[in-house]
Formats: sequence, C-alpha cells, structure tokens
Amino acid sequence: MPLHRREAAPSKLNLTLHVTGRRVDGYHLLDSLVVFLELGDVVTIAPGPLSLSLTGPFAPGLAAEPDNLCLRAARLAGREARITLEKNLPVASGIGGGSADAAAVLRALDASPRRPEALGADVPVCLASRPVRMRGVGEILAPLPALPELNVLLVNPGRGLSTPAVFKALARHDNPPMPEPLPDFPDAQALIGFLHECRNDLEAPAIALMPGIADCLAALRSAGAQLARMSGSGATCFGLFASAAEAQAARARIAGTNPGWWVAASGLAPAKH
Repeated sequence: MPLHRREAAPSKLNLTLHVTGRRVDGYHLLDSLVVFLELGDVVTIAPGPLSLSLTGPFAPGLAAEPDNLCLRAARLAGREARITLEKNLPVASGIGGGSADAAAVLRALDASPRRPEALGADVPVCLASRPVRMRGVGEILAPLPALPELNVLLVNPGRGLSTPAVFKALARHDNPPMPEPLPDFPDAQALIGFLHECRNDLEAPAIALMPGIADCLAALRSAGAQLARMSGSGATCFGLFASAAEAQAARARIAGTNPGWWVAASGLAPAKH
C-alpha cells in the first residue's frame, strides 16, 4: 500500500432510473444510465491502525454513524489504514455519496474484493466511476463511450430520504426498460432528447414522501433547465443546462431564494482507469 494516497469520490448521477422488476428476495431490478460528476467527496489514506476522521461541510451528518462505509470497505479489503473523509456531498441524497466513498477507499488501497456489492448495490458502479448502463440490482455494468459534456446543477432540499422507504412506496415494480440497444449521442442535445423519453420511476414515490423534491424540480425548470429530474432515490434533483454560464446563473438564482437548500454546479468527471 502506498504511504499516502488521495482519491476522489465523484458523485453519481442517475440520468435515468427504470425499475423493471423485483426478485423473490425483495431486491429491485434496475435499468439506469449512470454518469459521474467532478463534484464529490475526497478520501485520503495513510499508514496506521484502522480509523476514520471526518472533515468537510457535511461531516456532522456522519458523526453518529458507528460503522461508516469507508471502514467497512477497508475491512472487506483486509487492510489497515488511517482514513480521512472530506464530506462535501449531502448524506442520504441519491447521488452515491456513501457508495462513492467506499469505492474510493478500495481504489486508494489498490483492493479488488470479490463482491464489492456486499457494501451496497451502488459500490460496483462507483468503483468504475465512468458512464455505464447499469442493470440487475446494480451489478451488471455495460460501459458506454464517452458522453457529450453536460452542464449540471444539483439541488437538494436540505433533508435526507430513506432509500428503502422510497422503494416501499413504489406503486409498480415492472416498468419498461430503456431501449435496447441505446442510441448514439453525438451531442448534448441528442442525449437530452433521449433522456426526455426516459424516466426515474422513484421520483413520484419520493415526492409523495417529501413534497419539497417537487419544489426543487420546479425551481430548476423555472431557472431554464432543459431537463429536470431526481437522481437515484432522492432527494437530490438535477437540471441540465445549455451552458456552464447558464448553470452558474441558475445556481445563484436558486440558492439566493432558497437559503436552506444545497445547490452546486458541476461538469462530468473524467473516467477512472
């Protein structure tokens, strides 16, 4: 293991999330177009007995966790290390924060456990940290060619949302998947046009549990987003804008009128190799 290593934990964005079935063990089958953003947490490891230190604006939200996913990732890898987690993303927000952190620990430790999904269904896709079509319960990953650059604005109403509660509130579990095969996306407008034909099947049940999500979506649309949708099981929503300048202008507008919300602009992250 290297003496010290700093590893980015990019935020995960479900551009689509189709719930296509449910297994007999209760796990749901998904069909999702997943990308990763420049914005994210940061993990640093150093030699020493296994420990975790928390920094960053959202560290207090994890302070009460007795067994953070970062520690569980190190144990799964059979490694000892002093881990520092810079928590820049809201907790329980549908953008893969905990899973991305665990994946970053595994990458930093040069570890390749046999079943990373034991840490969570999103850990395999976060290990890849590149555009993929994700199916099954999150373990079937089909890498995609580089996608057109997207100008993304994330908006979170300032509250966490339980993933199991959202799935429990889902009315239908056998929704149609995305097309097979996926079309080519020569530019951002082609990609956004395709996304308009797709869904996040968890959006409606999430709004029923937390109506503030609908307010976030309305704010994004009012600010000029070409597409506004919830990511994952919520509560974070995203808007896609025609330019980085428009995304930044929308960020200022939405943050200025909603001081309790978390609002952040980002582009796509470079793919991990």
